[in-house]
Amino acid sequence: MLDLKLLQNDFDTLLKALQKKHVEPSLLENLKKLSLTLKAKRQSLEALQTEQNADSKLFGSLIREKKDVSILKAKLDANKELIAKNSQQLRELEESLSDIAASTPNIPDDDVPEGADENDNIELKKVLEIPTFDFTPKEHWALEPNWIDFERGVKLAKSRFSVLKNDAARLERALINYMLDFNRGRGFQEVSVPYIVNRDSLFATGQLPKFGDDLFKIEGEELFLIPTSEVPVTNLFRDEILSPEELPIKLTCYSACFRKEAGSAGRDTRGMIRQHQFDKVELVSITKPEQSDEVFDEMLSCASDLLTSLGLPHRHLLLCGGDLGFGAARTVDLEVWLPGQNRYREISSVSNTRDFQARRAKIRYKNDKKNTLVHTLNGSSLAVGRTLVAIMENYQNSDGTVRIPEVLKKYM
Repeated sequence: MLDLKLLQNDFDTLLKALQKKHVEPSLLENLKKLSLTLKAKRQSLEALQTEQNADSKLFGSLIREKKDVSILKAKLDANKELIAKNSQQLRELEESLSDIAASTPNIPDDDVPEGADENDNIELKKVLEIPTFDFTPKEHWALEPNWIDFERGVKLAKSRFSVLKNDAARLERALINYMLDFNRGRGFQEVSVPYIVNRDSLFATGQLPKFGDDLFKIEGEELFLIPTSEVPVTNLFRDEILSPEELPIKLTCYSACFRKEAGSAGRDTRGMIRQHQFDKVELVSITKPEQSDEVFDEMLSCASDLLTSLGLPHRHLLLCGGDLGFGAARTVDLEVWLPGQNRYREISSVSNTRDFQARRAKIRYKNDKKNTLVHTLNGSSLAVGRTLVAIMENYQNSDGTVRIPEVLKKYM
């Protein structure tokens, strides 16, 4: 949620920052106008209430002195109706402002580059050399015919579902356990959370109201399947005031994730790159504002080092404003090399949302005698399915079989 005080006090700075995310200036102008109208209405109501309180005291004095109060009573009655009317108008303005503000994205950091889309992201570095083959590498769906069953996935549900079999199912389980163990070794406490959350949880982390079309809703309930465990893990602390000694809180969580993939028609229709249900191990951190940049680097290193330990070449990309997510102030993507596609593909995103989610979720910590909003960060430790795909393609043999990375052998 945007800081409405910043909207009122420094609109030009806010406008310039959000133009990086290509937010329409007219939206912000309307937001500013509504905010100023609300401020004026609140001041008017406070003046009416002050006047009503003063006249009420005078009314009591006149009654005790047995003086005529008919004129003052008429004024009090009229003022009472006016206060009720203004209070209703104030509530309606607050609701309108809240609705617009809830659909307005977070402010990007100053060092986020300008850009329209993913083509304008900036490569920060490459990690590991991409492998060479003495044969033409295949894409993952053409390898190990007894590993992935796409047809039965469709039979059980619909397109963009798949079934893992035999060693692929074991490899998936091995990856989950290895990732969680790796993250625990880096100081992230493991948690296990529900895969179903309520509307308040999805509002707090920014999926609602703007991205409802991408969620699977449970019929007849105000409940949804989670799109990522970032949602329930961050919401563990919703409406709480934490002690400063608790921070930073660093958590890791495995979960299945469910997304309708609205707007992705025609993209990655083959294989396991873009599924309606997929597994992911997540990193979530709750920090003091002054800690969040350092923790961001820790989370990014954790995910990158995990890929390195698996022997998977990858690169770091700083996202431009046009490709930055709704709630993110800063994001670095990790893209893994897929030899079958001869290109890098996203496998992790690490984001700092600053106090954007915390303001929506009302997560604070006791800062001396003041309650201060925390910073929240999230990142894919790695998407499990895409990691499995990357292993299949990078560790493939000419006969279509797949080798297992050394660090996973004890998990198999």
